[in-house]
Amino acid sequence: MAIQFNIPTNLTLLRIALIPLLAVVFYLPWQNANVACTLIFFLAGVTDWLDGYLARKLKLETPFGAFLDPVADKLMVAIVLVLLVQQQGSMYLAIPAAIIIGREITIASLREWMAEIGKRASVKVSQLGKWKTTSQMLSIGFLLYREDVFGLPTNLIGYSLLYVAAVLTLWSMMSYLSAALTVINEQ
Repeated sequence: MAIQFNIPTNLTLLRIALIPLLAVVFYLPWQNANVACTLIFFLAGVTDWLDGYLARKLKLETPFGAFLDPVADKLMVAIVLVLLVQQQGSMYLAIPAAIIIGREITIASLREWMAEIGKRASVKVSQLGKWKTTSQMLSIGFLLYREDVFGLPTNLIGYSLLYVAAVLTLWSMMSYLSAALTVINEQ
């Protein structure tokens, strides 16, 4: 089976290409590096929404695209969280970041295993997972920007949303594990 490259898949590949760009800009000794990183992260978020929308709207969904899209998302989130933890050096940031990264590894492995036994549908993305992703992406955007805007403590808002994301992360992980255990017990 040949890999099909189409507009949605190319947008996903662009998102992956933005990861090293964001990392380089993150470390540039430039006064507006945080603004540029936030814009790159925002652009990646737009490509994430757009690739899914176009794939469904234009009926361009492919198995490769379905595989690559969540990989791109998880790579972006994990790498940016590591950059932020290294930059801020705070256990209060490291703990929710570790929870989020650990959950992503756990659920990706669970999905792969469930696919091997023909039960991948039992651990498909839920609404709870979408809320988790939304709070996670917003928190990362605020943490990347980190400067107060009109008196709003952007970094504090980012921390708060990251903790919301961490709680939703644990909740969604327990939901996925529970669904998987139900399938396993039925077999």
